[in-house]
Amino acid sequence: MPEMMIRANGVELCVEPFGDPTAPAIVLLSGGATSMLGWRDDFCEALAAGSRLVIRYDYRDTGRSVTYAPGEADYRLTDLSADLVGILDRFELATADLVGLSMGGGLAQLTAMDHPDRVASLTLIASSPVGPGGGDSDLDWMTPETLREFESMGDPPTDREGLIEYLVTHERLCASRGVPFDSADARTTAAAVVDRALDLTAMENHQAVAFTRWPRERLSEISTPTLVVHGTDDLLLPYRHGLALAEEIADAQLLTLERCGHELPRRTWSGVVPAILKHTQRS
Repeated sequence: MPEMMIRANGVELCVEPFGDPTAPAIVLLSGGATSMLGWRDDFCEALAAGSRLVIRYDYRDTGRSVTYAPGEADYRLTDLSADLVGILDRFELATADLVGLSMGGGLAQLTAMDHPDRVASLTLIASSPVGPGGGDSDLDWMTPETLREFESMGDPPTDREGLIEYLVTHERLCASRGVPFDSADARTTAAAVVDRALDLTAMENHQAVAFTRWPRERLSEISTPTLVVHGTDDLLLPYRHGLALAEEIADAQLLTLERCGHELPRRTWSGVVPAILKHTQRS
């Protein structure tokens, strides 16, 4: 099915469904400042082949969804959660399985807390109980060396080729340093992101969302079946963040990805896709 523009929670959002519209639904939630293309087409198709309706979408200020000038957006993670519930309403879905990566994992957690009746299960990938701006003392955080690497990228350039290279560099810094980086795949996706976006500068507005502390103190409220997926080589949200989620959400299961960074590379899909399908299987 093609991309479509819908109105949800009072804003225009771009969504793309895959698979059988009558099947149980999985909604994919990207990381901060990342459009729906953070979920590769063939990953969505692999999940849909497991008799699922798979929905990916552009957050506000990404892809083809509504954008605001940098610094002029006043929404928070709670608003993005309301957008998500609006998408479920638009597709007439009573519930959906949420699969969130990084900030998308925080969005999934918050939605399970505030709208538990709408969430069938959670899969939290490369995520955290607090988010990258939490600073909780019991968790490992990005090292000064890693922080300097990201800061050295500077501001995004304005030309197409420069923007593509900027996005590829960011993905390379997120990836495991112990495995060869697939720069060709990253460049193909980055080019599609650049060519498709209404306004790439709008993604700067996600800083205020992604780096807001997520409500760790409310994790005990989550009774939704939860699968935590985390890489041992994650430098942004180190492995301890995944362990904490698995420990603090009741009955959560943990899938450890060896030699995997803050990412979900193709080489992990053969294990991750069946795990998600099993986790989201209706009894």
